[in-house]
Amino acid sequence: MNTRNTWLRRTAIALAFSATAVSLAACGVVDGIGGSNTKASPTKGDDITVGLLLPEKANTRYEKFDLPIIKEQVAKLTNNKGKVDYANAGQSAPKQLEQLQQMVNDKVDVILVDAVDSKSIASGVQKAKDAGIPVIAYDRLAQGPIDAYISFDNELVGQVQGKALLEALGTNASSKKIVMMNGSPTDPNAAQFKSGAMGELTGKVVISKSYDTKDWDPVVGKANMEKAISAIGLSNIAGVYSANDGLAGAVIDAMKTMGVSKVPPVTGQDAELDAVQRIVRGEQYMSVYKSYPDEASAAAEMAVAKIQGRSIEFDALTRDKVNSPTNNNIPSQLMPVVALTKDNIKDTVIQDGIYTVKQICTAANKSACATVGLK
Repeated sequence: MNTRNTWLRRTAIALAFSATAVSLAACGVVDGIGGSNTKASPTKGDDITVGLLLPEKANTRYEKFDLPIIKEQVAKLTNNKGKVDYANAGQSAPKQLEQLQQMVNDKVDVILVDAVDSKSIASGVQKAKDAGIPVIAYDRLAQGPIDAYISFDNELVGQVQGKALLEALGTNASSKKIVMMNGSPTDPNAAQFKSGAMGELTGKVVISKSYDTKDWDPVVGKANMEKAISAIGLSNIAGVYSANDGLAGAVIDAMKTMGVSKVPPVTGQDAELDAVQRIVRGEQYMSVYKSYPDEASAAAEMAVAKIQGRSIEFDALTRDKVNSPTNNNIPSQLMPVVALTKDNIKDTVIQDGIYTVKQICTAANKSACATVGLK
C-alpha cells in the first residue's frame, strides 16, 4: 500500500531520522554504537511469539488493518519464523484481563495490548512484567509498568477536529450552539481528544450539551443526541463535535430522524468507509485520518526489536516520552494525523491504498463523487 513512504513524507525531520536509524540498524550498518545489538540476541532469535490483544470489533480498523499488518510485519522481520497470538476482547475489560493472563501462561515473548480499560488492565500488565514479558501499549496508553507506547498524537486529534469545526461554522461562531459527543470515559485517548478539542472550542462557541459515550457505543450516542435535540432544538444546533466516525454516524442519523433539512457540520475520526462516503455526500464535514498501516507496522517493529534486544532500533522507534497515571517518561512514538475533508480524499485514503474510488463511489454515491472530483 506504500503507506510507510507516505508517512515518511508527512513526518517531521526527527521522525525521519528515527526511521533512518532503524533502517541502518536493521541492515547492520551502524557500528561502534551498538555492535551485536543489531543482531538477534542468543536467547531470542526469530522463532518468537508476539501476543496481540485488541479491544473490540465494532471499529472495522482492528481486523481489517491492525491484525493482518502486524502479522505480516512480524513474519517479515523474523524470516517467517515469528508468529502472532491474537485475541479480541469484544469491548469487555474482564475478558481482556483473562486473555492477557492466558498469554502470560502460554509464555509469549512480548505483548501488544490495546486496552479496553486502561486502568483495570494494570494488574495484568504487572503480572506480565513479573513473568519477564515486555508489554507495549498499542493505540491506547495502558496503566501499569508498560515498556513502551505507540499511538497517534491524541491531543492533536482533538485540536484538528476543533479547528475544523470552527472553520466550518465560519463567522460569528461565538454565538453558535454546538453539541459535544465525546468518547468512552474508560478510554484515555477519549480524554485526550476531548482536551484537545476543548482547547480550541472553549470561548469560541457555545457548548450547549456535552456527553461522554459509554464504550463508544453509537446506540448510546444516538440516544444522547436525541436528548440534546429535545433540549436545544434541532434548528438551534449549528454543529456537532463528534469524537469518532461511529458516533458521527449516530449523530447524523438522529438529526435525520428528527427531520433536519440540512445536516450541520459534524466532525469524526478514523476515516471509516461509511464516514468517507458521508463526507463525499456532504453529510459529515470531516474525519481525522490516521494511518493505521503505519501504526501497526511500527508497533510490530517495536515489539520484535524489544524482544530480540535490538536496542538501537527500539530507541529510534521510541524517541518520544509520555506519562501515564502510574509511570513517567514512557518510551513512545506519537504518529501524525491528517484532517480528512472532501478536498483531500484522493491524497489520503485513496493514495495510501486504504480504499479505492470504486469502494467509495458506489451507485448511490456516484453523483456526489463526481462533484468532488472522484472518478
